[in-house]
Amino acid sequence: MKKTPQEGIVQCVPVRERLQDNIIYIRSCLGNSFDLLIREVELNGTRAVFFACEELCDAMLLSRSVVNPILEYCEQGGEASAVVLDVCESVTRGLEHKERTSLDDALKDILNGYVVFMVDGIQTCRSYGVQKIPTRSVTDPDSEVQERGSREGFVENFKINLALIRKRLCTSELKTEIIELGTTSHTRVCICSMDGRADTEMLQRIKNDLMSAELDVVLGAGYLQEFLDKKKKSMFTSVGVTQRPDVFAAKICEGRVGIIVDGTPFALVLPYLFIENFHAMDDYLSRTYYVTVMRILRIVSFLIGVLLPGIYVAIGLFHQELLPDDMLVDIVTAESNTMFPLMLEALIIHFIYEIVREAGLRMPKSVGHAVSIVGALVIGDAAVSAGLIGAPMLIVIALTAICSSVESSLHHPMAVLRMIFIILGGISGLYGIMIGLGLLIINLCSIDNYGVPYMAPFSPFEAGAMRDAVVRLGWKKLGGDIMEIGKIRERRTNFGGSNK
Repeated sequence: MKKTPQEGIVQCVPVRERLQDNIIYIRSCLGNSFDLLIREVELNGTRAVFFACEELCDAMLLSRSVVNPILEYCEQGGEASAVVLDVCESVTRGLEHKERTSLDDALKDILNGYVVFMVDGIQTCRSYGVQKIPTRSVTDPDSEVQERGSREGFVENFKINLALIRKRLCTSELKTEIIELGTTSHTRVCICSMDGRADTEMLQRIKNDLMSAELDVVLGAGYLQEFLDKKKKSMFTSVGVTQRPDVFAAKICEGRVGIIVDGTPFALVLPYLFIENFHAMDDYLSRTYYVTVMRILRIVSFLIGVLLPGIYVAIGLFHQELLPDDMLVDIVTAESNTMFPLMLEALIIHFIYEIVREAGLRMPKSVGHAVSIVGALVIGDAAVSAGLIGAPMLIVIALTAICSSVESSLHHPMAVLRMIFIILGGISGLYGIMIGLGLLIINLCSIDNYGVPYMAPFSPFEAGAMRDAVVRLGWKKLGGDIMEIGKIRERRTNFGGSNK
């Protein structure tokens, strides 16, 4: 496609009747690309050509199912136009094929692994599906590890991902729609929803927001997340991310909208609730009493990971009377040997922890874990011995780091909030922490993405949805409620849990 410099109007270049002009155009667009395969043949005295991208198509399938049958059929004689029509209707009818009248569409097919067949004197061309795009096999998802759940995770090929969804939802209610985003990358994005469950107005708004994303390239789902997140002034997002097809299938069965981006093994789900960060697929495969305890444990871990360093700094500087005398003496003795104030000490050790974590995350897996563990032990012991930090502060940060790893989906906002509460605790004590916590709750309650409150079912309170928020009811009760509620389009009562 070409744009006029004055108006920026997209103009499609049609397939020319003269074959040489088409060859020149394709060559000019792709340049001297070594992987561009151009094979010219002669069909009963008429020139024809095959275009393909060598590394994106199956050479054996191309030769056996397209090139050889066409050449053998053309040896029987006949005019070129009649030969092309007969070939499309009989010889290659077992393959996926498309008729193209635009060279830009033909060029896009070549870059997607199709073989394009052109004949001199005919102003159309044919594209045949012989793709063999390199892809990774389906493996265990590494970002959402489960004990009893499925071992299948999304891969980079969105067709394989869609097949994993279809395998779990064998129903005609599952609707999918493909759009292309990115003026250069032309990335395929699949929008998944359940007919009769997803709100049609919400679905249309999501499509409009995606189509309005003016991006040159889309190389991952994260490129689109900002366009779907309505609350800009918040560290929390109401767009969920998952690598598990079973979780994805459960979400869209609740009336959510799922988005699969070609080239990334992570799918987006929206709207997404805050309480769902503390849910896991194992919750629906275990006994209810155990699930309830684990969910409470995750919520407590989140609060410890965010508030504990700030509370420790606030008590150590302003509220020493809250500590027992023996503990206070030990803390004062340890901190008296350090060279930094308590608040600065907490910020420094937290900053060092984030550096060690980032190094372990980015390094190769074979050495990343060793660097994280050894680095933490060596740096922590050396820092205490040198008097840079106190031993109690090191224990607090270690406990905070462990609690932060319980819910990896919330690590980013937790890391920033932890620093904010350390500063608030160091400046104004527990009063500042309580004010900051109140502002955080107000911010969470203000998030409303596509008409669904982020803090539902707590704010606004929905008694029916509490059956799968912190406490999960048994399947005998929960299953019957779901069959009845799954047909209702009321979103607030339908979005009570993460996998109902």
